[in-house]
Amino acid sequence: MQFEKILVIGLGQLGLPAAKYVKEKGFEVYGFDASLEAVNRAESIGGIERAHDFRDYDAYIICISTHSPDDMFSPQTEGILSIADRISKEAKRDGALVSIESTIPRGTSQKVFEILRHRLHVVHAPHRWYALEEKEHGVNQLRVIGGVCDCCLGVGMQFYDKETIEDNNNHNYSNNNTFSTIHTNSATLEPSLNTKMVTYKKSLEIPMHPVSRIVIAETTKIVENAHRYLQIAFAEELYLYSQANNISFPELRDALNTKWNVNILEPREGIGGHCLPKDTRMFLESSNSIRSRILTAAMEVDHNYRAFRAGLNHRLHVEEDHND
Repeated sequence: MQFEKILVIGLGQLGLPAAKYVKEKGFEVYGFDASLEAVNRAESIGGIERAHDFRDYDAYIICISTHSPDDMFSPQTEGILSIADRISKEAKRDGALVSIESTIPRGTSQKVFEILRHRLHVVHAPHRWYALEEKEHGVNQLRVIGGVCDCCLGVGMQFYDKETIEDNNNHNYSNNNTFSTIHTNSATLEPSLNTKMVTYKKSLEIPMHPVSRIVIAETTKIVENAHRYLQIAFAEELYLYSQANNISFPELRDALNTKWNVNILEPREGIGGHCLPKDTRMFLESSNSIRSRILTAAMEVDHNYRAFRAGLNHRLHVEEDHND
């Protein structure tokens, strides 16, 4: 399959850099966002043409937020499913690629595949974008990818990774990743890889790590952020421990971090932003039976830490008012 015309859906902190990168790789890129301001910004900053419909594209990259409009800490996938429904109704190219880069709970990609009536290929390629370190942790770093079925993964690798791909029997989906065992979740889409070696004109040239089941790709992202949540919560608890036992936390942290495999983070005002709290809750809610006790405890630690910092700030303000 040749990719030429790409639609990036969601032009926020993730979508705009993704659209700009795709454009830099020589593709014809269009952008869509529910916010007119975001569309105008993408046009002026990135030269991204606005999309008026979802009709005629080779690939759809979904980069919309997966938090509730009423609570940025609460995960929800209604937006993703709504986008899938619109693509299903409007897309004219059977076999086009739908790549979900948004963070999603397990099972979401399969739901999207069903909404699309098995007519388009669906992959999940979760982003590892970090705005504060864009050069090092931008769009084109090593990433994970999974497909709803075998041929979906193959098409996804064609788009994201290298220029050559071996046939469907060998499952070598890139020059750098030998992937010999792929479990097909659905065989509705006919395999599109019929020749021993196919050469493609363009790809995003992003190194990808393919996984055997799309649920692994879906779980990867939320576990990454849950792990980061744990790291920060431990630093918060160590700070509280230091305060309770009259120990200098900065000096203790510096001493601990002299060991090669220790990296205690610096707690600040609590675990902020919406990604870490939201994705940690997404992970907690994704299990059928086992609920992570360590993450539940970490949330309690963050709550206690925030309360301590709020009390500390209040005491400092009272002292400043008294001194004035």
